Amino acid sequence: MNRTVPTPAPLSSADSTVLARAATKVKRHVLPLFVIMFIVNYIDRVNIGFVRSHMETDLGIGAAAYGLGAGLFFVGYALFEVPSNMLLQRFGARAWLTRIMFTWGAAAMAMAFVRGETSFYVLRFILGAAEAGFFPGIIYYFTQWLPSSERGKAMAIFLSGSAIASVISGPVSGALLGVSGMNLHGWQWMFIIEGFASIALCGFVWFWLQSHIRDAKWLSEEEKGALISAIDAEQRAREAAQVVKPSIFKLLADRQIMLFCFIYFSVALTIYGATFWLPSMIKKMGSLSDFEVGLFNSIPWIISIIAMYGFAALAARFKHQQAWVAVTLVIAACGMFMSTVGGPIFAFVAICFAAIGFKAASALFWPIPQGYLDARIAAAVIALINSIGNLGGFVAPTAFGFLEQKTGSIQGGMYGLALTSLVAAVVIFFVRTTPKSDPHRPKLEDAAPRPAASALSPHTSLKP
Repeated sequence: MNRTVPTPAPLSSADSTVLARAATKVKRHVLPLFVIMFIVNYIDRVNIGFVRSHMETDLGIGAAAYGLGAGLFFVGYALFEVPSNMLLQRFGARAWLTRIMFTWGAAAMAMAFVRGETSFYVLRFILGAAEAGFFPGIIYYFTQWLPSSERGKAMAIFLSGSAIASVISGPVSGALLGVSGMNLHGWQWMFIIEGFASIALCGFVWFWLQSHIRDAKWLSEEEKGALISAIDAEQRAREAAQVVKPSIFKLLADRQIMLFCFIYFSVALTIYGATFWLPSMIKKMGSLSDFEVGLFNSIPWIISIIAMYGFAALAARFKHQQAWVAVTLVIAACGMFMSTVGGPIFAFVAICFAAIGFKAASALFWPIPQGYLDARIAAAVIALINSIGNLGGFVAPTAFGFLEQKTGSIQGGMYGLALTSLVAAVVIFFVRTTPKSDPHRPKLEDAAPRPAASALSPHTSLKP
């Protein structure tokens, strides 16, 4: 039975002006902070890549143990992401995001006192559990504070934090490795200083953020009313769009959801395989200091940022999102394969080429599940895809560490990443971009790609 979907009444020019002014104020108030939070978050997540050789020398943590410990972060992250999102809804974004920052900062600082493999494993798992919920928590915050027309722009700026962090994490971590004193090694000071930055920032988060629009003293009453009315109207329209609300358990049985999980898993597998092993590969290029290794480590990520924006512009102009994702995955596969056929310098150049593909694929992927998912459960399913996909961050370093420990080389791992990317490039053409039950819904290729956050409703439940 067809049901007419009501659309929000058009705003008057005066109301539109007030709403635009309010949305601009929200973005100016929260986006700089969110970008800084994301940078700190990412650095605390991947900084162990720069201390691998130091921990092997001082603690005897070999390649296999390092790989397993690096990957255990993502097990804790995946297990606690959905429960963390549920608690965020209960306690509010302000309190829960502050809690997330404090606990991940404390766990990051505790990494300085690792004494062996067991404590390394435990603390990496705890760090992942502490960070769980941060990324989807920010998405949820946007859905409560911005109308859908503004969320895509806000999400694009927020995601730039990951790109910026990829560039600066090497030089910052490399410089901190030169700190010494109080009978602590440079790698211990790196963990302490970078972890403390998170704890210091969480105090500012508590005083700067509000959980609800009505609590924002920096918005006028007129602006608060415009935001609340626009977001509530969008939600009512979404709720009327479908008579029966599908459960998350039903969607878990959906073949499309499993395909989305596999594709994002493949992308994450390649990203984290490069992230955690790139510093070690760079060190084989010659006698480089820790700071020089950090500078070289920034180069692939600088290239990838340019590529992300370039491919996004191409996809917006020529549509066919699936084809663009496939192209970037093939580029990633070629780069990973080429890294095995030459010396260390050639391998580094090949990784730079691969980075063009795997970072662009990550950005281009999200509009596809966005177009398929029902808006009211999109946040929960996106969190699920993100959690399962990020398990690639467990598999890649664990496998690489095992291979290097047993064979002295990660060449087999590079072959595996190349093959997985090629398979994902084929699978992407088997996913749907719109729900099968809604033949009249516009296809994704008929609209410009947009970040996944723009599909989320203001009050989307994160509970299964």
